[in-house]
Amino acid sequence: MTTMLPTVDPESRSLAGVLPDCLASLTVGGGSLPRADHAVVVLVDGLGAANLRGAAAHARFLAPRLGPRSTTTSAFPSTTAAGIATLTTGALPGRHGLVSYRARDVAGDRVVNQLSGWDAGMVPETWQRLPTVFERARAEGVTTTVIGQERYRNSGFTRAVLRGADYRAGRSMADRLDAAREIVSTTAGPTLSYVYVPELDQAAHEYGWESGRWTALLEELDGDLKRWSSRLPASTGALITADHGVIDVAPHQHVLFDQVPELVAGVRHIGGEPRCLHLYLDADAGPADRERLAEAWRAEEGGRAWIATREQAVDHGWYGEVDPEVLPRIGDVIVAARKRIAYYDSRPADQSARGMIGQHGSLTDDERRIPLLGLGRYEP
Repeated sequence: MTTMLPTVDPESRSLAGVLPDCLASLTVGGGSLPRADHAVVVLVDGLGAANLRGAAAHARFLAPRLGPRSTTTSAFPSTTAAGIATLTTGALPGRHGLVSYRARDVAGDRVVNQLSGWDAGMVPETWQRLPTVFERARAEGVTTTVIGQERYRNSGFTRAVLRGADYRAGRSMADRLDAAREIVSTTAGPTLSYVYVPELDQAAHEYGWESGRWTALLEELDGDLKRWSSRLPASTGALITADHGVIDVAPHQHVLFDQVPELVAGVRHIGGEPRCLHLYLDADAGPADRERLAEAWRAEEGGRAWIATREQAVDHGWYGEVDPEVLPRIGDVIVAARKRIAYYDSRPADQSARGMIGQHGSLTDDERRIPLLGLGRYEP
């Protein structure tokens, strides 16, 4: 059994429009957002629309604001590297180049981690190829600030996707929100601020999004945002969004794909993540080689995953417009889970990743549909 591949309209409303719309509201007015003097975007890593809806009793401030017009879609794959880069560049992965959690570096004949694997062979300022919205904003006289945890200040990922903004650190969720409020309250002229909240995603990976730990953090964040929004200057607009949603996957739902020899025959590198594999053949592999591997996967897994060759994924708009330099980073074959499963290779000695409960990366609505909630000047 195989399933028709979904088509993604690159012109549809998505995370790529959020920061550009905020910048327009600060500089030219009009567009999708009201005119504002200050804009703040709070990205809650892993807070999908389905997660917020399912835990509504723990989010009495945020959940009532969630409706058909207060959601948008993340990038594909629905993973942090691709999602945040899409937010901060205003472009889809086919252009900014962060096409998965782990992607192929052709020059190094290796797979590299897009969050923590930055080194001399993957220079942040050139691997992520586009100017950020922060750089564009500064050129227009807007003060730009990123507010996150201290440990991310000098990371390669920060250099790749957050360049053009000053970095401020806050230990707790409330600390970071307070820093954003201070900026909009004390800065003359327009400001564009981005607040990153990783705590819920971290808890989801370890405990699951339906766990008491996750819901307690949601309650804390919900209260923090309620207090924070009530103290914002009237000229400030704020948007609450996410980079992806989360699905809980139990250990008995793990699929050890390497145990079927046909699924790894000729595969040189395995990238992506458990709900969205990127399978790489030799660099000189052609369309016939990709189709052979894809057919093997369709025969075995076509009933519970979308399986596409690189050409099919591009044709169906999964990555938006794809620049030639980015194309080899996309897997020769992409396996995107449709059911509540996660794909693992049991051959490496380190199997610690299989302890992860909360998962994401694929094309399902639970993973790609995210909140876009307006507060202050941006409240509907």
